[in-house]
Amino acid sequence: QVQLVESGGGLVQPGGSLRLSCAVSSITFSIYDMGWYRQAPGKQRELVATISSGGSTDYTDSVKGRFAISRDNAKNTVYLQMNSLKPEDTAVYSCKANYRTWTYWGQGTQVTVSS
Repeated sequence: QVQLVESGGGLVQPGGSLRLSCAVSSITFSIYDMGWYRQAPGKQRELVATISSGGSTDYTDSVKGRFAISRDNAKNTVYLQMNSLKPEDTAVYSCKANYRTWTYWGQGTQVTVSS
């Protein structure tokens, strides 16, 4: 059974940092492209960052320079380091694994940025 389990969310003040993790099991993690998505209340889910199986990264404009996606294939885990957080970053963050026609999602972790 494929599982993607996110962790690391929580409440943080504006300007603070969080590191999200997504632990993946039961797939050949290294061949999957990975992504972090977020969905704020009343808004559509949006792509935040991606990292390919080869390590290439991409970010949505609003997080460039503040967020960093990385992966550890030995640990079957993808990370999202989030710095200089803003209230508009508040959302449920989910990870996605994709390889050809196979796509898997995690359940999400809440990130709230508020003073």
